Amino acid sequence: MHTTLAELTALVGGRLVGDGGVVIRGAAPLHDAGPGDITLVDRADRLSALKKVRVAAVVMPSAVPTNGLPAILVNNVHEAFTLIVGRFRPARSLGRIGISPLASVSPSAKIGKEVDVHPFATIADDVEIGDGTTIHSGVHIMAGSRIGENVTIFPNCVLYENTVVGPRCILHACTVLGAYGFGYSYEDGAHRLSAQLGNVVLGADVDIGSSTTIDRGTYGSTVIGDGTKVDNQVIVAHNCHIGRHNLLCAQVGIAGSTTTGDYVTMAGQVGIRDHVHIGNGAVLGAMAGVMNDVPDHARVVGIPATPEREQMVKQAALSKLPEMRRELKQLQATVARLTQELAAMRTGEDSPDGQQAET
Repeated sequence: MHTTLAELTALVGGRLVGDGGVVIRGAAPLHDAGPGDITLVDRADRLSALKKVRVAAVVMPSAVPTNGLPAILVNNVHEAFTLIVGRFRPARSLGRIGISPLASVSPSAKIGKEVDVHPFATIADDVEIGDGTTIHSGVHIMAGSRIGENVTIFPNCVLYENTVVGPRCILHACTVLGAYGFGYSYEDGAHRLSAQLGNVVLGADVDIGSSTTIDRGTYGSTVIGDGTKVDNQVIVAHNCHIGRHNLLCAQVGIAGSTTTGDYVTMAGQVGIRDHVHIGNGAVLGAMAGVMNDVPDHARVVGIPATPEREQMVKQAALSKLPEMRRELKQLQATVARLTQELAAMRTGEDSPDGQQAET
């Protein structure tokens, strides 16, 4: 399909610069764009990269110069470009399928209106599913779980018994909610599993990435607050309480009974020990190893995690270690020479003829 620059300008409500009749045949990010494509530049320092590609037009902020290229000027570049990409590559609509005859649904389950349950999904006893929810193939929802309205659960997710999922949540493929926590007591020479009587509770508008695991509480609930977004391959251990609107990036690991405030950001591969609290608005840098509580709005990095400025000072010192090592060796050589000279002086003073060594 193809369209014109003027039509795309109208689609996004932007301001047209240049020839509105330019034919646009596709949309692609800057490094993939070619002739006939429209691309985006979201800040002025990327204009140099734009000169290296041949494109038909560009979407850019109003304050950035167009340099003579046909353009659509907008306030929010990414929002506008999302609409344009959707014009060329509209999302596939699966359509409503209702409850597939190949799904296994318990007679005691309560299914809301306009719910889709795809083939080979399993819904156990006393499960409740809200209106407009989609359950994809291979999903297992175990007994007593409650799923809110307009939830999407992608293939092969497993929700253990009594899991609670709030409205408008998205669970990506292979997510596991409510698995047993990694809690053991050492008795009679063996590790014995502790109580696993709790569950997992997700608030509203929570997104969980693929292959992420959130363990059940020991006695109560492991809780993920409203609006929190969890990336792929994250582990949230038993009894954790994660606040509202947190961002947990890929491969974060949070040990048991940790709590967080609201609007916390954890970059990739952050590791947090058990029984600590992360304050409101805190930012944990990539691969931070958090051993202690983190105050509100703090920014910490490193292993063990310390305030960002402190880590910068440490890294600056580390960068000087080779130079400091050379200086140390020079100082050691100087000390050794002076020690030898001093020893020679003392030997001369003690000689039989009484003559002093030259100084």
